Amino acid sequence: MISPAPLQTLLRDSRLAPHLRAVAQKVAQGERITEAEGLLLYEEAPLGFLGTLANHVREQKHGDNTYFNRNFHIEPTNVCLYTCTFCSYSRRIKKREDGWEYTIEDMLDIVRKYDGQPVTEVHIVGGVLPQYDVPFYTELFQRIHAHRPDLHIKALTPVEYHYIFKKAKISYEEGMRLMQEAGLQSMPGGGAEIFAPEIRDQIAGGKCSGEEWLRIHEIWHELGGRSNATMLYGHIEEYHHRVDHLEKLRALQDKTGGFQTYIPLKFRNENNELSHLPEVSVIEDLRNYAIGRIYLDNFDHVKAYWPMIGRTTAQLSLAFGVNDIDGTIDDTTRIYSMAGGEKHPAMSTEDLVKMIRSVGRRPIERDTLYGVIKDYTDAEFADDKAYRGYTSLPVV
Repeated sequence: MISPAPLQTLLRDSRLAPHLRAVAQKVAQGERITEAEGLLLYEEAPLGFLGTLANHVREQKHGDNTYFNRNFHIEPTNVCLYTCTFCSYSRRIKKREDGWEYTIEDMLDIVRKYDGQPVTEVHIVGGVLPQYDVPFYTELFQRIHAHRPDLHIKALTPVEYHYIFKKAKISYEEGMRLMQEAGLQSMPGGGAEIFAPEIRDQIAGGKCSGEEWLRIHEIWHELGGRSNATMLYGHIEEYHHRVDHLEKLRALQDKTGGFQTYIPLKFRNENNELSHLPEVSVIEDLRNYAIGRIYLDNFDHVKAYWPMIGRTTAQLSLAFGVNDIDGTIDDTTRIYSMAGGEKHPAMSTEDLVKMIRSVGRRPIERDTLYGVIKDYTDAEFADDKAYRGYTSLPVV
């Protein structure tokens, strides 16, 4: 299995630079690192050092427990008013014939497809169009909830909420109350991109600002809701923009405690206006996961979204602070497949369990709010001989 060096072993290493040792000692003592120290980690820390610190934090919080859920996605449309340069998914209105625009009935048909199956969550997010407004989404949530009350509705990003509330001429507070009353149970983390205006304006001009994204999550938390947070990395941002983004997330979490999970999202360069930019390496992916885990000391979970980074990198990430690898997906999302991610993202529960067990971690099926549904550590499968004992992966 992947096995980062124990933190105390690292601290005894006489070759460790004093400024990195100081950060490691803070992490060992459970102390918060500063923005300057976060930047130091990005600029100078070796991968093995970061893995040791992040794995220490991960195991302090969760041991070997690694979570997944049974979920599917609904993407109402990929036609969008906005023209984000990093996006391979959306189609402009003048080219809407290349996209799709689902009706409420279309989406209920997708939900009905899972009747009788033990899925626990529907994840709804898509493009922004005028017809997808407050009445549309409140009716959608109400009808999904009426059809299947046990299915957790995790839906829409602040980008979508900002637009529909502005169109309806209602406040964020009133809008989020309406969504909650209609059946919304939690919010995904998308649309955060990078908060720094000088970067956000270049890659996502016209969408809600970073401050507005944070404010909508804050209001949702005040209503008792939980949500996730993301960061899009590996495009035109610099390390200090990443640290600024993490700091803003950490500050809001200090205030509300409403975030569940941090999900770094890798920029993929197929079929978008930033295709001239090379994608960052797997090494950079792992560094970014690790620093997020170290910096966001008040977040319970860090998730690797396997359809975006691939199954092997998702496995590796479990030694770099990650303790969640999302869910079954069931080939119901095209956001990353259209940008160069997994082309048909679907894994069975058995696939996910074996993927986690093969690197020596404990697979735990969860619901959206991290209630434990089943511990699969000792589960038996038909072809389980191939997985008896853990697959050996390189030590880092």
